[in-house]
Amino acid sequence: MISVFDKTGLADLCRCFIRHGISLQATSKTLEYLNSVGIGAKPLSSLTGFSEMLDGRVKSLHPAVFASILALRGSEEHMSQLKSLGIAETDIVVSSFYPFENALMQGEHSEDQMLDLIDIGGVALARAAAKNYRNVAIVTDARQYGRVIEELDSHDGEFTEGLLKHLSIQAFERTASYDAGIAAYLRGGSDIFGENLFIRARKKIDLRYGENPFQKAAVYRAYDGGALSILDASVFEGKELSFNNILDLNVALEMTRCFQDPCAIIVKHANPAGVSVSKELHSAVESAYEADALSAYGCVIGVNRKVDVMSAQFLSRKFIDALIAPGYEQDAFSILSKKKKLRLLTLEGMDRIAVQDEIDVRHVMGGYLAQTTAVPELSRTALRTVTKRKPTESELESLLFAWKVVRFLWSNAIVLSRGTSTTGIGAGQSSRVDAVKIAVEKSKGASVGSVMSSDAFFPFRDGIDEAAKGGVTAVIQPGGSIRDEEVIESANEHGMAMLFTGQRLFRH
Repeated sequence: MISVFDKTGLADLCRCFIRHGISLQATSKTLEYLNSVGIGAKPLSSLTGFSEMLDGRVKSLHPAVFASILALRGSEEHMSQLKSLGIAETDIVVSSFYPFENALMQGEHSEDQMLDLIDIGGVALARAAAKNYRNVAIVTDARQYGRVIEELDSHDGEFTEGLLKHLSIQAFERTASYDAGIAAYLRGGSDIFGENLFIRARKKIDLRYGENPFQKAAVYRAYDGGALSILDASVFEGKELSFNNILDLNVALEMTRCFQDPCAIIVKHANPAGVSVSKELHSAVESAYEADALSAYGCVIGVNRKVDVMSAQFLSRKFIDALIAPGYEQDAFSILSKKKKLRLLTLEGMDRIAVQDEIDVRHVMGGYLAQTTAVPELSRTALRTVTKRKPTESELESLLFAWKVVRFLWSNAIVLSRGTSTTGIGAGQSSRVDAVKIAVEKSKGASVGSVMSSDAFFPFRDGIDEAAKGGVTAVIQPGGSIRDEEVIESANEHGMAMLFTGQRLFRH
């Protein structure tokens, strides 16, 4: 029994059926297609005795159809009832659904059009066949056809129980995802957190292992698409990406969206190690790398411009795990491709990725946390100077740059920068003053004349005192501590300028 919207590969599958003596029944549009390619099949109405109704809304919704699928072959009573009603058993169901999900991604349809694309009969057929999987094979995706053909050809037209159960599982996964997509569409933006949480994604590849060799891992791509993703990138050189590579590259890609001018992002263990924005890409690459050359060993790098020869020549002398860019100049690619262990990735359009509000889902024992991801833009008018000295224009530019960087660091987080390049980063610390000390130490003296950004308020003045020792001249932070006055007093004592944003940027 065949009722499919997507006809891809269907002719080959049906010829395999006929080769093994399997007769075909099909709904009207599918029947028209099969006849057009010279494949004989009966109309489904020959089983039901009814023509399709309501502009095709009712095709397969009939007791005879579902009795032929759901009957237990080992039940004398079931078989007797089918025989008395003249209903033959259906052994294979091929059903693909209306393209609701494709229409959802396009976003160009009215609600009435979207409602018309909700499949009822196809989903019902799939669920019925999947329930009776010991007796009925259910095929719900053109990507399954090759395996089905191979199975029938190698087992004299029969299915093994293992494949029957596998196809059943995939059918229920398919219908669950389909229904979840419909529910999400109808809920719309009015309630972003519905009563139930669904993660709708299809496996892209299995990975060699997870964060560690003893962990199994796989990559899934969200059904609803969303923004361009690291999962859409093309890998031209080097071995396959690891679990950790993908995590690091995702951070690099996310950060490139924050800057319009040429930028380079150095990422190590999901933390930015060096970030730079410049008028020329090669300058940004060199500055970002040299901001913490020690941490940059074995890093991944993201840039938002086509990689030029000067950048390639610099990077060719470094040990780098992966590099993602919108493209590569031919000579630059030739230089970098000689590094056999370097993974070169291209994601066209990454320099035009818009920031979208998505849902971040994290696992905790026994459940999940979900939150939105969008970070409000920080405008200059929202800043509040709380010290006697206001920041200079150059300090302000650097402070705003550092503020963009600090939100991508694990808390507690501190960023030191000069101009639009980081000079020292301290992240993932249990105390903020330690994060300051690490950032100053990593700057190796470049902290003198730098500015400092903090992802949350300073609970004590010690963080400001340590920054002053390193030569920091201005600070940007959310404010809101019960000791703000003490912190401001410290900044005044050291002649620093300090801005409050009123916005915290924790990342745990």
